[in-house]
Amino acid sequence: MPSRRDYAITDALTMVAPGQPLREGLDRILQANMGGLIVVGDGPEVLAICSGGFLLDAEFSPQRLSELAKMDGAIILAADASRIARANVHLVPNPNVPTSETGTRHRTAERVARSIDVPVISVSEDLSIIAVYHGSIKHPLELTARLLNRANQALQTLERYKNRLDAVAGTLTALEVENLVTVRDVVTVLQRTEMVRRIAEEIHGYIIELGADGRLIRLQLEELMGGVEDDRRLVIQDYSEKGETWNPGEAMEALSELSTEEILDLRSVTAVLHLPSGGAELDFALQPKGYRLLHRIPRLPEAVIEAIVARFGTLDKILDADVKDLDDVDGVGASRARAIKENLSRVAEGTGFDRF
Repeated sequence: MPSRRDYAITDALTMVAPGQPLREGLDRILQANMGGLIVVGDGPEVLAICSGGFLLDAEFSPQRLSELAKMDGAIILAADASRIARANVHLVPNPNVPTSETGTRHRTAERVARSIDVPVISVSEDLSIIAVYHGSIKHPLELTARLLNRANQALQTLERYKNRLDAVAGTLTALEVENLVTVRDVVTVLQRTEMVRRIAEEIHGYIIELGADGRLIRLQLEELMGGVEDDRRLVIQDYSEKGETWNPGEAMEALSELSTEEILDLRSVTAVLHLPSGGAELDFALQPKGYRLLHRIPRLPEAVIEAIVARFGTLDKILDADVKDLDDVDGVGASRARAIKENLSRVAEGTGFDRF
């Protein structure tokens, strides 16, 4: 799962994305062949390392930022970049804080970011590069055209992986109807889902950096990822055993924490799932509870799904139940029972296996 530090740099990149006033101001500084050092935050810890300069407390505008950059000192903005607090400030961070930078402006930016929990932005006059520092992270901003190219390549990769995921998910559905599911089948679907999720996460990072220029990428990503997270949760819910101190949400978190090498190993994926006794063997037979297929039935409330699973226990028994059996479940009713039976029948027919 993303750490607090990851969220912090994400917030900083959102503020400097194309379409944001701060980004327009930074671009103006570059276009004027100037440099700059901007601290986004004016709390006591920032003011403690400020020396000289003058107090402004003026509303932020890209024009004001570029004009103030003509002076040598740093510019201090409010935490939400809505106001310019100070300008022409000399920053005096702890000189013992390690830095890998060589230029004076960039060394100062890195030391401030490492010692204080605020984003620091440096604009290089010589290299025409904007870099965002936060904590130990340095993130140079790339040209929009280059980011769009990378995002489109990642979308093509995501589409290929999503097609493979759809194929193994379809196979799992057919095996569930035939009651022939093994640990290998379940883990393969979760492995593919996690790989798709990680590619989508990378694309989301590009979207954040692209800002207003990433609208079309966002739409394509949302279309490709529609239902993927829900399916992952439902597969885990179908096969994992709940414990007093464990739930399917923890399995989703454990999957996201696996390394790239571990996610490619089916046994490593299996190890983080609470499968029934014997589930450590990839060819061990499993029975789904039925959550995933029941969620495919339109307008079937969550409470009703829980009641059906609690009553029958496994998908196999749900599929074998007749309309009267389903009607006897609290909250179902005769019309809903017929709809459930018809929808499950269509799912079975779609797999090529008719058990009705």
